[in-house]
Amino acid sequence: MGWSVLGTRVAVAPEAAALALGFVCGGVLLGTVSGLVPGLHANNMALLLAAGVAAVPGPPRLVGAAMLAAGTVHTFLDVVPALALGVPDPAMAASSLPGHELVLAGRGREALRLSALGSGLAVVLAVPLAVPITELVTAVYPTVRAHLPAVLAGVCVLLVTTEGTYRAKVGAAVGLVASGALGLVTLDSNPSGLVDAGGMLAPLFAGLFGAPVLVEALGGGGVPAQDDATVALSRSAVGGLSLLGTVSGALVGFVPGVSSGVAGTGALLAVPYRYGARGFVVTTSGVNTANTIFALFALHALGSPRTGVLVAAEAAGVPMALPLLLASVAFAAAVGFVLVVVLGDRYLRVVGRVDYTALSVAVLCLLAGVSFVFAGPLGIAVYGVAGVVGLVPQRFGARRVNLMGVLLVPLSTGL
Repeated sequence: MGWSVLGTRVAVAPEAAALALGFVCGGVLLGTVSGLVPGLHANNMALLLAAGVAAVPGPPRLVGAAMLAAGTVHTFLDVVPALALGVPDPAMAASSLPGHELVLAGRGREALRLSALGSGLAVVLAVPLAVPITELVTAVYPTVRAHLPAVLAGVCVLLVTTEGTYRAKVGAAVGLVASGALGLVTLDSNPSGLVDAGGMLAPLFAGLFGAPVLVEALGGGGVPAQDDATVALSRSAVGGLSLLGTVSGALVGFVPGVSSGVAGTGALLAVPYRYGARGFVVTTSGVNTANTIFALFALHALGSPRTGVLVAAEAAGVPMALPLLLASVAFAAAVGFVLVVVLGDRYLRVVGRVDYTALSVAVLCLLAGVSFVFAGPLGIAVYGVAGVVGLVPQRFGARRVNLMGVLLVPLSTGL
């Protein structure tokens, strides 16, 4: 059916719209699962979906919409297990992750809402900014691409030199080099996992970023009782931090090898110290979610996928139906915003009631299982080695983001 509005013919196909909504809702469900389960990334879910796309009864463009929805919801919900798991003993609060500092202070519910605001505003801001930023990047990208190893080497130097103390700089350098060596040795391997979806990335990231946090939290008190959810930052502060995260997310979307964590670290250098852990949560959440939109525009403009979700979409032969894909991202973002609050508060309460040491051990075993599923016995071995390497930065008081050397070093060396 259709009608004319101001001289423009508008067509409505209820059955097609319902089918598209069904696929997007399916993607939202997948992103919810991947976001709440430690060690299970939306990239892996997307690659699994890409591998079985021939068996999915629907057009590839709708499968692509489901993939983008899954990736978007994941960027909202992955903060929930990040806040609830790996919480150290209060005596270790000074060396904990910024989000854990808020949880230990009873402000976990506020942290969830700060993250939802950072991610939600990033979607609102990224769409209008994507066009001018894409035009700018398209003009300079050939130069960046020609000198990419030097650019990434500069990022590595920046990560190390911006640490606060000499000891932290040493730890950052050791962590970056060790993780980089691990990436050089393992990334090009072909593991025999139960499923072919993601290769060595699952055990590498589970070991480098998941296991160390859990190991350090063994014997800790877990999640204490949480206070009210009132957001302490002003609206202008949240808006400004979200904008900073959004613009930084463009760097992730267009430059290979630069992760959300790396871009977030760079953005935080510009964040006034008074915003503390709250500023960290808003900014990094904005970076993480904005990356989804900017990477989509990068694929459209440059023909090069920048995220695992888009790699999977390209492998599945998904057409670049930009309006449909952006609509699926917007819908998924709205749902993700609500789910962070609804599910996040419950997640914190449930985790707070269980034996925290037993929970940490169980999650460590879950990560080992995920590593086996995606990379077989070799994945278990890599998970163990990566777990040891992942302990290095914290021992020196350095940022964990230096472990992104696992991608930065191989790309910067051109190997």
